[in-house]
Amino acid sequence: MLFGISSITIAVWFGYFTLFCAALTILSWILKWGVRFRLVGVTGFMGVLTGGLFALGLGLHDRPHIPGSTKFTRVYDSGSSQVVIVVPPTITEAALDATLRQAAVDIYSSGRLSQGAPTMIIRARAVLHPEPGVSQPVYLGQAKPSLASSKGDQVTVEIDRDTLARLPKPSA
Repeated sequence: MLFGISSITIAVWFGYFTLFCAALTILSWILKWGVRFRLVGVTGFMGVLTGGLFALGLGLHDRPHIPGSTKFTRVYDSGSSQVVIVVPPTITEAALDATLRQAAVDIYSSGRLSQGAPTMIIRARAVLHPEPGVSQPVYLGQAKPSLASSKGDQVTVEIDRDTLARLPKPSA
């Protein structure tokens, strides 16, 4: 967004100006103006700019932020329906729920739907250190977002409360 205007809107206005330049170029060739060759270049350049802005409008999306979510790291992604994220071991149940929902929004891609599964499974894990030199990954829950919707409104979240209770409590 530039000054509150979407890329698609800017691309439409650039498209109108490109059509104006093309009409002016055709008129210059009919009337044999001396600047006709320059107008061909201007029209071509405007076409390239319009195409680029249109492509940017298709590719860039503002993803919503879920309140209460924490930072996560994606550690495994099959490219289709299986994703594993790591969350801090001091996470609370409410923050885990929000983080799984945020991951569903952030990791969504329409290309995953072409892999055959209608839903994706995002598993959250934390790494515990029960003793020095020993790391133990524990799965805390999972989210199953529908790949038919990019808004993250069709997400089923399952939290393993028993495993969550084993996590160390955050220090105050």
